[in-house]
Amino acid sequence: MTITRSSTYDLTSLVSDLDVAIRSTRGSDLETVDAVCSALRPALSSPDLLLPEHRVGDPAGYRSHLLHVAPDGGFSLIALVWLPGQATAIHDHRSWCVVGVYEGAEHETRFTPTASGRLVASGTTTAYPGDVAGLLPPGDIHRVHNTSDVTAISLHVYGADLTLVGSSIRRAYPIELVTTSA
Repeated sequence: MTITRSSTYDLTSLVSDLDVAIRSTRGSDLETVDAVCSALRPALSSPDLLLPEHRVGDPAGYRSHLLHVAPDGGFSLIALVWLPGQATAIHDHRSWCVVGVYEGAEHETRFTPTASGRLVASGTTTAYPGDVAGLLPPGDIHRVHNTSDVTAISLHVYGADLTLVGSSIRRAYPIELVTTSA
């Protein structure tokens, strides 16, 4: 797949590239995630991609800015702003998801369910500007945390119309389910 990009990358260019990436796959979520990762990556180095209002955080918790929803509901693009110390609950998603770090850093802990229904941490990563990752349900249980002392901003593309479903989160898991051993 070849995506033509303009010399100045803006939200319109990104949305167009995401649309081409999603529509060019053969329906496999894995292929879609790979294509969206490739389409999102170049936008992460564009310093003027986000408007000032898309960079505003909220002291009460990480803040979501809806940037675009495809007219047919095929995907949603959001910017998440994380002030220092903010984190998600442990959760999974309704649909495939691609995340790219735009500014700062995000620490992710992934979890695996055990036969008893408990969760065990199965790995951690820290993503920096330009890093892109995809998540495919089921098995996409994780927690994201801004462990730094500066604001972090990430772009998220979901294979769902978030104006209809309200949130990308399918289920939040209580911390009491986390165990240190399987």
